[in-house]
Amino acid sequence: MEQKSVRESVVSSWTDDVVPSLSGLVAIPALSPAFDAGWADTGHLAAAVEHVRAWIAGRDLPGATLEAVQLEGRTPLLLVDVPATPGAADKGTVLMYGHLDKQPPVGGWSEGLGPWTPVIRDGRLYGRGSVDDGYSGYAATTAIEAVHAAGGEHARIVLLLETGEESGSPDLPAYVEHLADRIGEVSLVVCLDAGGSDYERLWLVTSLRGMLHLDVTVQLLGSAQHSGVASGVVASSFRILRHLLERIEDSATGELLLDELKVDVPANRLAELKAVAQDFPDALVTAFPLVEGGRVITEDALELALNNTWRPTLSVIGADGFPKPADAGNVLRQSTTLTLSFRLPPTADAEKALEAVKQALTTDVPYGAKVTLGSPQAENGWNAPTESPWLTAALRRVSDEVFGRPHRATGMGGSIPFMGLLSRKYPEAQFLVTGACGADSNIHVPDEWLHLDYAQQVTEAVAHILDAHARG
Repeated sequence: MEQKSVRESVVSSWTDDVVPSLSGLVAIPALSPAFDAGWADTGHLAAAVEHVRAWIAGRDLPGATLEAVQLEGRTPLLLVDVPATPGAADKGTVLMYGHLDKQPPVGGWSEGLGPWTPVIRDGRLYGRGSVDDGYSGYAATTAIEAVHAAGGEHARIVLLLETGEESGSPDLPAYVEHLADRIGEVSLVVCLDAGGSDYERLWLVTSLRGMLHLDVTVQLLGSAQHSGVASGVVASSFRILRHLLERIEDSATGELLLDELKVDVPANRLAELKAVAQDFPDALVTAFPLVEGGRVITEDALELALNNTWRPTLSVIGADGFPKPADAGNVLRQSTTLTLSFRLPPTADAEKALEAVKQALTTDVPYGAKVTLGSPQAENGWNAPTESPWLTAALRRVSDEVFGRPHRATGMGGSIPFMGLLSRKYPEAQFLVTGACGADSNIHVPDEWLHLDYAQQVTEAVAHILDAHARG
């Protein structure tokens, strides 16, 4: 394909067509179902699907079919099927993935900004869902159009945009099974729900951590008691729970102690992380807004990268049973509940890890306290397959011609459950997990924003990779 023609097509589409429609998508409060129990009644997820469906329907995708699919009781999904160009029908199916659901708005947005108010400043589109991950369907469609505009080739493409990713994609396995015949045999997966440490090069994500999530409640008293009367006689539920957590995590170092949560780091992934740590020694050290005088766990860039990608971690992300400080009397509380969020190494067995955590929390509990576990969730991570020669060559080309810098590959500390599901279902497929998200894009927090120029470059790169796949 002609480089200039691809770029001209991408830039024109983003400027004239993508940004206005994507801004409209930002304005839809399409909360993921975990954050909107009444999502079916509010209709925001369906509205997001229809908004993007209508935009794609107006694009120049010869022979494409579009359908909003919704199984009974499940969140809606947009399916776009684009036939292969002549001569590429035997190249299998490219499955392109993104999601339209969003994280909660949360407070603290800067003056003039808001979660549902699209604002463009200094080349950035602000608003919830702009970079995570509303732009992905637009980028995928624009890349396909650019291939056609430049006279290139592409295999059959199925674009799948779900609406439950921010809730752990609970409905996606059912949809993949339901649509298996329509999806066909996948030879390439393109996921645009990722990114990297800067906006100067293409970033590949080659591994994703798995996750565990559960609530744990410790109760020793049948009812709350005056702390001056009962303390020293009855142990506090918080101290018991703290003791149980020490079986799982060394609180002094953050190291997790259960063997079922650990794996050996593959040599190729360790090499990738070493390269990134050498090129970007301060990327993780300076990535987060620490308080004055605060510091990260270690100054060693490689150790931070390993901690964030191939080592398990525990975060306490919720609590119950506590009054607000202003309402706290001298009371020994009846019970303590904490919500535990574990990130697991990409190749760890999430179900075995969950059983090990349950065992640690419920065996030989001090003082005979009652332990109740609730809302368990376990998702495996993902480790990319060995790169095919055609993909290696294509990545080198787009790195040179689109970005002018070598691409980099790294792991991502978060989870995209769909990648693990697809790698098991399509073991021969190649994976391109990339995207426009940077370390400072503020996903999940106030002032989320999309780097518009970089999103265009990622789109251009994807167009060339689609063409290379068809010719490879």
